[in-house]
Amino acid sequence: MTIFKKELRSGAMSLLIWSAVIGGFMAVCVGLYPSMEGGMGDMSVLFASMGDFSAAFGLDKLEFGSIMGFYGTECGNILGLGGGFFAALTAMGLLAGEEGGHTAEFLLTHPVGRVRAAAEKLAALAAMVLILNLACFACGAGGILAIGREAEWGKLLRYHAAVLLMHLEIGGICFGLSALLRRSAPGLAMGLSAALYFLELALNLDAGLEPLRFVTPYYYADAARIFSGEPAGLPLLTGCLLGAACAAFGLWRYTGKDIAA
Repeated sequence: MTIFKKELRSGAMSLLIWSAVIGGFMAVCVGLYPSMEGGMGDMSVLFASMGDFSAAFGLDKLEFGSIMGFYGTECGNILGLGGGFFAALTAMGLLAGEEGGHTAEFLLTHPVGRVRAAAEKLAALAAMVLILNLACFACGAGGILAIGREAEWGKLLRYHAAVLLMHLEIGGICFGLSALLRRSAPGLAMGLSAALYFLELALNLDAGLEPLRFVTPYYYADAARIFSGEPAGLPLLTGCLLGAACAAFGLWRYTGKDIAA
């Protein structure tokens, strides 16, 4: 597990910063809820009547004045986008970064097969995504407890579990792409994650784009759908299979790839 530990050490600072920033913003948002609670009733009505804007962000399904609706709207976007960027950036640099940084020659001279090396990198990615999500859940849930509000913990746990799977799927996709590249492409990583997010907004606006629910993981990790009890079983299963398939492709591609000097 030497490579696994090395990747965790290398990514520790990035993980700490992303966890602190995303988790900190979530805690601050929850902390602002009591001061805004008095005027939330009028805001809920206003947001729910804003047509396409309400539909795009799920405000027509969430009661913005409740702690769950507020959490899903404010914290959900922060965690979904921020965690997606972290997973994509980290995954994109795992395999391509070795070649672009000219460290692959050093790695591949050791008595460790390519499959094992790539698999340990993939395991490190999964571990870092899990740690990020646990830290953000602790910040969000801790904030709710700190302000003395009662949340629907079952729904909250299902939401965070769906977000974790979403981040793992994005990481798996970018890991597969990383095996095709000669050097890390952070712009592509962030662009892909952002594109998947905006696909979900487009899907909310136009029911005719329903097939997109099998493309973007933001569909099954949408707080509005989860908190309103809307099932997302098939898109969730499809997303998990896609992420696993892309990760497996990355492992397979890396074993037969010509490593440039």
